Amino acid sequence: MDLHLKNLFGRFQDQFGSGPGLGPGSGVCLMKVEGISPNVIHFIFRASASLYRSEPWKRLRPGHLFGVRVGKDSDWSGKRQPFQCVQFTGGDGGDIAIYMYRSTSYALKMTDDDSREMARVPNVEVLRVTYEVESLMLPCNKRMVKSLSLEVSGTDRFPVIDVARCITSGELQFRNPTLEELRLVFAVMKALSLVHPLLLQEEKQVKGLPRMIKFSPFIETVDVQWPPEMFKGHDFVAVTVSLPPGQSYEQEWNKTVVMTRDDDELELASGMTKGTEVGLRKCTTCDKAVHRDESVCCSHCRATIYCGSECEKRHWREMHRSVCNLYEAMMGREEELKMNIFSFSCYAENPCEWLESLGVHKKGMWRRQCSCYSQGPFGLLQDSSSDAESWGGLQDGDYPQDLPIQNLKERSRGMIFLSDWSDYYDVRCLPPSSPVSDILSYPLTLYHILTTLSTHSKNLLLKGKEVTVHYLGPERELDWIKAFAEIDHLLNGTGTVQIIMVGPEVPSDLSGTIATNNSRVKVSFVKGLYQEEVTYLTSPDIVVALNCDLDRYSSWSGAVEAVNNLRIPGFFTDKTEDACGNAKAVLRNAGLNISHPVAPNPFHSPVRTFAESSNLPCYNNGFILGVNT
Repeated sequence: MDLHLKNLFGRFQDQFGSGPGLGPGSGVCLMKVEGISPNVIHFIFRASASLYRSEPWKRLRPGHLFGVRVGKDSDWSGKRQPFQCVQFTGGDGGDIAIYMYRSTSYALKMTDDDSREMARVPNVEVLRVTYEVESLMLPCNKRMVKSLSLEVSGTDRFPVIDVARCITSGELQFRNPTLEELRLVFAVMKALSLVHPLLLQEEKQVKGLPRMIKFSPFIETVDVQWPPEMFKGHDFVAVTVSLPPGQSYEQEWNKTVVMTRDDDELELASGMTKGTEVGLRKCTTCDKAVHRDESVCCSHCRATIYCGSECEKRHWREMHRSVCNLYEAMMGREEELKMNIFSFSCYAENPCEWLESLGVHKKGMWRRQCSCYSQGPFGLLQDSSSDAESWGGLQDGDYPQDLPIQNLKERSRGMIFLSDWSDYYDVRCLPPSSPVSDILSYPLTLYHILTTLSTHSKNLLLKGKEVTVHYLGPERELDWIKAFAEIDHLLNGTGTVQIIMVGPEVPSDLSGTIATNNSRVKVSFVKGLYQEEVTYLTSPDIVVALNCDLDRYSSWSGAVEAVNNLRIPGFFTDKTEDACGNAKAVLRNAGLNISHPVAPNPFHSPVRTFAESSNLPCYNNGFILGVNT
C-alpha cells in the first residue's frame, strides 16, 4: 500500500508540480533538452551556485525588476532576446527563485504585492530558475545530479529550470527550456552575481513595503564568457543589467568587466579615456559653435550659453540684463517638468544613441526621431506594416495596440478624460518602461486640447457631433498618422474628429488624400500655406499648431492673421517656455486675445532635448497657450 501511494504521489508531482501556485517540481529535466551536453549542464549549475553564494535574496524582492540585455537582438533566433526582465522571489518567504519575463509589462501584471505567489496571467510564459532542496526534487533530477556530480548551490539546493505557462482554464503547463533559453539563463546568472552587490541603497523606503529596500537607479555592463559548447562566433558576450528596466547606459569612462575562463575571478580594467564626446552648442552672442565642455553660461540664471567671457559680458550689456531673472525662474521649472513615472532614460542630447538604448533606432515611426533621417522629406516614411513594426518592434504590451480600450476600471463609458501621462498609461496598461509617450505627445496633446482645454470642442464631442480641426504646420506628425488612431480609442464611441493637416511640408503626392484610421478619426492633407488654402477647406471648430516656432518663420504672419479672421479657438505649443512667450507676443501683435496663458503641457514629451544656445528646459510640446477660448 505504501509503495502504491508513493508511486501515485510521484505521478501527481510529475503532472502538477509539488506545490501551489508556480512552485517547483514541474517534472522537467535538463537531460531531456534537445542538443544539450553534460558540460553545458555543469556550467549552468556552476553559474547557479555562484549566484546563490552572492545571496541576492537578502536584499532583493519581487518589486525590484531588472532589465537584462544579452548581446544583440541579431544573436537570437527570433531576432529578439526571448526574456528581458528579471525578478528575484523568495526573499520574504516562499520558493527561492529567479523569474524571467518577456517584457516588463508582463512582470508587472504577474507580480502580486499582497502574496508570495505570482498572479496567473493566461498565455504568458515565465522562464524560472527555482532553487530546490534535494530531498524534494523529482527522481529524474536527483538522478541527473548524482550521475553528473553537479555542483550544489548553498548547502543542499539545486536549480530546477523550466518554462511555466498558465492556460486559459487557469491550469499550469510546464516545458523544458530550449538550449537557446539556457544560454540566456547562464549569461543572466553570471551577470547578476557580479552586479547586484553594486546596488546602492537609498535611505527613503518604499511606502507600504517596509521590508523592501529602495535602490538608486542603476545600470552596468559586464562581459561574460561563454562555455565552449555555448558560444557562437564570440567567446564573450556583453550583458547590460539595469534597475529599473529601461535605464539608459551613459558610460563616463572606458570601463570593462571581464569574466576569466579559468577561475571566474573578476577583473576590472579602468581606462582614463573619456567617453563619447559631447555635442556642439552655439554661442548666444556670436553664434560660434562651441563644445559644451568648453562653453560658459550665465552664472546667475544658467540658461544662456557663450563661447567665452567676452561674449557673456557683451550680451549682458545689450539685453540679457533685462531677462536674466525671468530665465532664472524658467530654469526653476526643471524639476516640475521632469516626469519621474517613466523608467526609460528621458535625456536625449544624442537622439540616435537614445533610440539605440531603447532598441528602436532606425525602426518604424521612430525613424523620424532619428538624425539619420533628418534630411528626408516629411510624410514619406509611412508604411503599412503591423502595429508592432510601426512601433519599432516593441513587445506586445509595450505599445498601445490599435484596438478598443478595455481596461476602463471605474471609469464610466464614453469619452475618457485624462489629466496626465500617468492616467493614460494606467488606462492603456502600459509599463513605465514604454517610451511611446515621446511620439504620442502629438496626438495626446491634441486630445487634451479637444477634451479639456477647449470647452467648445468638448461640448460638441459630448453631444456626439463632429469636431473639425485645422492642424497647421505639420512635419514629423506626417509620418506618425498611425499614432493618431489613439484619439479614436480615447473618444470611446463619443463624437468624431476630422483633422485637416495643412502646411508647406506636406508632400505633393500626399496632398488631397485622406488617411482614415477608423470610423471616428479622419486625417486629410493639404500642401500649401494656410492663409492661401483656408478658404477652400471645411470650416474649422478649432485651430492647432504644435511645436510651432511662431517667432522664427515669417510665413506664420499670414497664418496668424487668418486665424484672427476666423474668430475661433486656437492653441499653440512650443518646446521651451521662452519660445512660447515669444509666440504669445506674435499672437498679441496680430490682435488675438490670449485667453489661455502659457503653461506646462501635461502631455509634453518626457524626453528632454537641448536647444543649441540655451539650457532652458526643452521638450517637444513642452508649453501651451490658447487664443479665443
